[in-house]
Amino acid sequence: MTTTTTTTTTSASASAARPPGPRTPPTVLIDDRALGDFLSVAADVYRRVTAEAPLPCFALLLGRAEGPAFHVRRVAFGRNARTSDPTARQEFSDTIVPRFGAAYENEHRGWWMDSTDLLKAARQAEEAGLDLLGSIHMHPDWHRIGPPSARGQVLSERPTPMDRHLFARAGWPLNLICYLERRGDAFYHALAGWTPPAEGSGTDVCTALDLRIRTSALAAV
Repeated sequence: MTTTTTTTTTSASASAARPPGPRTPPTVLIDDRALGDFLSVAADVYRRVTAEAPLPCFALLLGRAEGPAFHVRRVAFGRNARTSDPTARQEFSDTIVPRFGAAYENEHRGWWMDSTDLLKAARQAEEAGLDLLGSIHMHPDWHRIGPPSARGQVLSERPTPMDRHLFARAGWPLNLICYLERRGDAFYHALAGWTPPAEGSGTDVCTALDLRIRTSALAAV
């Protein structure tokens, strides 16, 4: 898909709170309850998406770096400062719109987490003995529900060029994309994890991460 139809991005301001640990952990473990919390909010946002208002859904990932894996235990939501934060407005007007297209002039397109909410999430994570590991955001089936101009450009759980730019800008080692679509009365989703290229690598290609979702209903023997 081209950069003109993606609806969400990671928060560039999150780079100030990047956690310690390996940049490319081989496995991501996510609790199903944390994923369920995100999916519940994402489905509500999806129901309110229109061709004029491609509403984003974004959250922070709270958890721990545990040996060779990142374990996501919670998600934390915050306000979108896409149009109110001076740095965000400048980033979109000076870099994002010229590079990725006029579609990003739409104030509903893209996410920039409010710095106050980011700090609050960091403090809550610290109090719980957790780290801020990265972000998760929704890709709706915009090619099906968006305007006719979007119908030939398919979104998925893979990062768009815009996503890759913001992943590198934020510096989070863990970035989850949740593709969400509705067929009839039922929702379906796909999930994938990505880490940005190393700084100075000369590429914007993200590395796919192995992803495992814990099933709480199944107790370990």
